[in-house]
Amino acid sequence: MSDPMRPPVSHHHAQTLLGSDPSRPRASLRTAVVWEVLQDALDRRAKATGREALDVLDAGGGSGNFAVPAARLGHRVTVVDPSPNALFALERRAAEAGVADRVRGVQGDAHGLFDVVERGGYDVVLCHGVLEYVDDPAEGLRNVVAALRPDGVLSLLAAGLGGAVLARALAGHFTEAKQALEDPDGRWGENDPVPHRFTAEQLSALVEDAGLSVAAVHGVRVFADLVPGVLVDTEPGALEALLKLEAAAAESPAFHSVATQLHVLGETRGTAGS
Repeated sequence: MSDPMRPPVSHHHAQTLLGSDPSRPRASLRTAVVWEVLQDALDRRAKATGREALDVLDAGGGSGNFAVPAARLGHRVTVVDPSPNALFALERRAAEAGVADRVRGVQGDAHGLFDVVERGGYDVVLCHGVLEYVDDPAEGLRNVVAALRPDGVLSLLAAGLGGAVLARALAGHFTEAKQALEDPDGRWGENDPVPHRFTAEQLSALVEDAGLSVAAVHGVRVFADLVPGVLVDTEPGALEALLKLEAAAAESPAFHSVATQLHVLGETRGTAGS
């Protein structure tokens, strides 16, 4: 569901994203929608608290795709990730961006989260690309949500079922597409590297069961994984046009069922309307 008081994902943001990292233009297709929603949530939370710098936890944040940009906005970000290599890359990336003093990386995972961070100590928690890989997604999400303060925001990003089914079918793997569609975890076979995939309804239910209200749901990479890369890379203006199309489709429930990823913004009960 979407909050009518919140602005939609804006189309003008495409050009900003393209100009922000010219060396990785296609990477913006994977992050544009999520980043704009997250940035808006950070701005609203900062205004509500009266603090310019929020405490942000990025569970499974890897090399800092979202942590470093959040730190560049002035927030304090703690990244928890099980990979030492990813944390080393995070340290280097934060230093290059001039935000090393606002980014802290610690080794850990969702299961043992409170062995390394404070329970109830964060204004905003990011959980991107984590639920797919934990043994019990519901338990993993409850654990992550427990890191939020009484008035807090969750940014949840996970693999979408429909996008995987569509991708297998378009590749000619019809049996695997049917298997993913019927499998309780959305897996297309034994060699599927992703343990869990979700529908928008399933993710929303997990967020609500964890005690949060669902503020918004967005489809991510609705078209980006289906369009031939050569078309995006060679046609003038194609990347910017595709970014605008992704932004336009992101909030439409009609496209949630075919998105490669799904993004859910959850809020603790006290933040509703703030």
